[in-house]
Formats: sequence, structure tokens, C-alpha cells
Amino acid sequence: MRLRLSLIAGALLAIITPLPALAADTTPPSRPGGLMSCPPPSSQGGMVGICWTPSTDDSGSVAGYDVYRLTSTGFVKTSSPTSSPTIVGGLVLGRSYSFYIVARDLSGNVSAPSSFITLTATTGMQTPTPSPEPGDTRPPTQPQNVRDGCLWDFPGTAFCWDASTDDVGVVGYDVYRETIGGWLKVGTAGTQYRMFNEGGLVTGQYYTYAVVARDAAGNVSPPSTPTPILARQGLPTPSPSPSPSPSPTPTAGPCEVGYDSAMWTTGMAVWMSVKNTGTTPVSIWSLEFDFPDAGQRFVSGHNANWSQSGRHVTARNVAWNAQIAPGATINLGFNGAHTGLNPEPTAFTLNGMSCVVKP
Repeated sequence: MRLRLSLIAGALLAIITPLPALAADTTPPSRPGGLMSCPPPSSQGGMVGICWTPSTDDSGSVAGYDVYRLTSTGFVKTSSPTSSPTIVGGLVLGRSYSFYIVARDLSGNVSAPSSFITLTATTGMQTPTPSPEPGDTRPPTQPQNVRDGCLWDFPGTAFCWDASTDDVGVVGYDVYRETIGGWLKVGTAGTQYRMFNEGGLVTGQYYTYAVVARDAAGNVSPPSTPTPILARQGLPTPSPSPSPSPSPTPTAGPCEVGYDSAMWTTGMAVWMSVKNTGTTPVSIWSLEFDFPDAGQRFVSGHNANWSQSGRHVTARNVAWNAQIAPGATINLGFNGAHTGLNPEPTAFTLNGMSCVVKP
């Protein structure tokens, strides 16, 4: 009897013992690839067709895709097809639109975004040419030459790019960072200084950015080529209460100055380096040079106290970079303006002594 009861109890225990929990699926599908234009199967105007290579997933199934279109306020989801291709309608015939696609699996994981594709809204069959749409409908050109390292004294990611052009005029730039699941708008930049800095990131990690130009009518350019940017620690900031040295030390050893600049219609950005090539420290320094053209002028600067009188420009140290050790290099720079000519200075002095110009 006891044996029978024991067997029954064991059977019941086996029935009610829970099975081991299955691990949650946290792996996203692969990034959609191979985006290309597919002719819309309709004679209705204002459509684009997009084909792509299907994504794969460790679970074996991709639940569907989300298609995002670029607008003047950011990327918006336009459709959620279950497979390639997709047709996006409701567009203005003859205008260009930029898209990207992400894949979703059955657990809700979202892939990294596809590459961008820019297509012109058209029709599947020949139709009469429509009347031109009134107003400004031409987008700016795609921003070019997104480059890392032009503002590396800032903490986080910092980068610059070349100006876009527009038949009326570019009014600003929108900056997007790639994330798992799409492109996130992280800021904007004006037209005078085409540069962007984002803090609060992991130092030493690369982040991918794209820049979009925008005009006053809300037309947006194709996104720039996605570019990886390194998040840097940045240069140290001055102490809240720096202790001034009792008196300047006017001596300076040999020095080398680097001068690199980028210019646009009436503006410029300049990045400089000053190296102490001597054997003794340089303390309380003053770097001076003359602009070659009378129309060149300093506007704002960093890592020094800047001033200008006529063509003569002076950069004096701030508290935290007052001393340049032998063999050490400090970095400084400024934004400026010009009236058409923007030649680079050819001679520099540090504490009154001539410096070698870095080639």
C-alpha cells in the first residue's frame, strides 16, 4: 500500500513540476540589404516601389518590415509590409524621397536600419505630364565630406561637413545617429558653422551619423553617406577658480605652429597646433600672427583668449594650458569671417620668437 502511494505521489510530482523556462529571444534580424527601385504596378501618379533582400533571423521567421521616409521633421513610418517589395503612395510626382527599412521578428526585436535609398515619385505607366507644382520644390544637394577629427577637443563625437547648395538657400542641417531600430535625430546645425558635437557617449566607441540639409520650404536633401565618428574624451576644461601665476615668463624655446582651415562663402573654421620643440617649458604664452587679407577677421575661438587689432591676431593662454612642456603640443582654434579671399597666414611668433610653420 505504501509502495502504491509512493508511486502515485511521484507521478503527481512529475506532472506539476514546471518545465525549464526557455530563454527569451533577444537577437534582432539581420539588416535589410540590396535596396533598389521597383516599378510601381499602377498608372496612378506619385508612387515609388522599393525592393530589398530579405532579412534573416535566428528564430527562422521575420515577422515583417517597417519603411521610413525622410521629412522636414525627421523620419516617419510610411508602411509595414510583410515582405519585399513595397509600394509607397501619396507622394508628389517628380519629387525625390529618401527611405530606409528595418526588419522585425516574432519577438519584437528590430534590426539595424538598411542603407538609405533616394527615389523619385513616378508612375507605373506613361501618363500625361502634370502641371508643375507651385512654389519651391527643389531639395538642397546632399551634404558631402562628413569628416571626423575636425573638432576633437570636444568631449564625445564631433565632426564637420561641406556646404550643400540650393536654388533658394539652405537654412539648416539635421543630424541623425544610427541606432538599433532606426535613425534618431540628435540635433541640428546652422549654415555658418557646419559642425556638430554630441556628448554623453561612450569614449572610444564609434557612432554612425548622417547629415540632411533643409531649405526654407521644407525640402530636404538626401542624407549624407553614413559616417562612423569616434567618441573622444576631449581636452580638459579650466578649473572654476584658476590660480593666476604671479607674473608672466616671457621666455620661449623653439616652436612649431600648424594652421589648417576650412572655408565657405563668407566664413571659415581654423584649427591650430602649437608645439614646444625646445628643451625648456614655455610658460604664460602669447601666439601672434597677421591675416594676409584685410577682409579676414576673428569671430569666436576656443582654448585661448583671442583678440584682433587690424590684421593682427593674438591668442593668449587660458589657465589650464598656460604651460607647454618640452615636446608637448597644445591645440586651439577659432571661427572667422572673410570677404572672399581667405589666404592662410605664413608667419607666427610665440612670446615674440618666430616659429616654424608646420607643412
